[in-house]
Amino acid sequence: NKKLFTTTLLGVLVTLSIIALVLSLVKIEDVALPPTVKYGMVFDAGSSHTSLFVYEWDSDKENDTGVVSQTLSCDVQGPGISSYATNPPKAGDSLKECLDKALKVIPTEKQRDVPVYLGATAGMRLLRLRNSSAADQILAEIAKTMQEYPVAFRGARIITGEEEGAYGWITINYLLESFTKYSPKAHTWVRPEAANILGALDLGGASTQISFIPKGSVINWNETSRFMLYGYNYNIYTHSYLCYGQNEMVKRLAKELILESSSSTRVEHPCYPKDYNETISLSSFHTSPCTNTSDPHLSPSDRNVTLEGRGNASGCLVAIRKLFNFSACGQSQDCTFDGVYQPPISGQFFAFSAFYYNFKFLNLTKGQSLATVRETIERFCTRSWEDLSSSYPEENPERLPKYCANANYILTLLLDAYKFNESSWNNIVFQMKAGSADVGWTLGYMLNLTNMIPAEAPGLLKGQAPSLWAAAVAFITLTLALGLVALL
Repeated sequence: NKKLFTTTLLGVLVTLSIIALVLSLVKIEDVALPPTVKYGMVFDAGSSHTSLFVYEWDSDKENDTGVVSQTLSCDVQGPGISSYATNPPKAGDSLKECLDKALKVIPTEKQRDVPVYLGATAGMRLLRLRNSSAADQILAEIAKTMQEYPVAFRGARIITGEEEGAYGWITINYLLESFTKYSPKAHTWVRPEAANILGALDLGGASTQISFIPKGSVINWNETSRFMLYGYNYNIYTHSYLCYGQNEMVKRLAKELILESSSSTRVEHPCYPKDYNETISLSSFHTSPCTNTSDPHLSPSDRNVTLEGRGNASGCLVAIRKLFNFSACGQSQDCTFDGVYQPPISGQFFAFSAFYYNFKFLNLTKGQSLATVRETIERFCTRSWEDLSSSYPEENPERLPKYCANANYILTLLLDAYKFNESSWNNIVFQMKAGSADVGWTLGYMLNLTNMIPAEAPGLLKGQAPSLWAAAVAFITLTLALGLVALL
């Protein structure tokens, strides 16, 4: 009997072992591990300041383009890098504090693979026109600083105005989910069926950009950029106007008012508040190619001139319009100024940077009508310096007297140059952030570059359905238990 029992038990053990083995091997599948996270850094070296942005995206990507999010933004202390023309090493040193902050949010083991880019915009474009060797030296010093850090530095360069405009357009439409959107139902990224692609309006210190997709098939335009994003091609019109940023506009306006004045020492300024005076040296006009044209009325160049505010709203608008050569367009509606071709504006637009900051100060970012905007600007321009300085004690005293000129400049640019009108005005949204990310060209630049960074195949493990795995474990446990009984 004992022999029969032992034989039967061994047969059961063999059977259970075979079942456990079969269950362990059937339906073995490759299970993808979660994708690893990649990081990238972009420095936006503008004419008046520099900012660093850190981005991250999953390494498997979506239709060859990374689904990118902003991890960190850091404002570099000090002026724009073009200000260091006489001391280039300081340009590199100025970036160190933000680089140190960025490395704290990136895992140490990933830092050496992080691509880092620096793109310089209109401030450096102007410096290159004035002193190309100084511009090259600044970029070389920045490269030297970057190479001290454990990152994959990919270069510092001056980007074109058209690149700046096009990448800003990519940023806006990406953040507003016009290109791709996550579908919880499909558990994947999909292209929105009714994608609402917005145009981009960017106003910096030294240049301004407009970018949008023209309606219908447009011919005769050279200012075109073509991108493939998330598997789709996009062709956009984009143009950048150097010397038409707000800081250069203020300098050009002062120069024109001095040239037109009968007095050589005291000049009326219609855009400055009444009773506000500013003394400038004529030598300041020689620091920028936008104002560095010689004129006998501007000699001697070391002479000081006092600009006396008049608070004249209509006079301010007239003076600003003179900065544009509208006559070069004749009667053409497909022309902005200086003979520059532009197809008719179409769709909604997102206005950011100085467009937003000036209108935010004037509380005009809530979708007010054009009539309300005009009335608010006119009323602001007639206020005295005493009234303004007491009403806005926290505002920078150098910036406060310039809001009237800036606001009238924005109106002229949007209405007279770009051809917005009473009805299309409502298609402009003045905003600086979309979601939690800053709007600017850097995110668009990073998105476009992820097309060139190879996607990584996801890591794989051998895996099994939970029910089969549980059954296999149960049979193995039973086999071991019966084996122990047999031994006893």
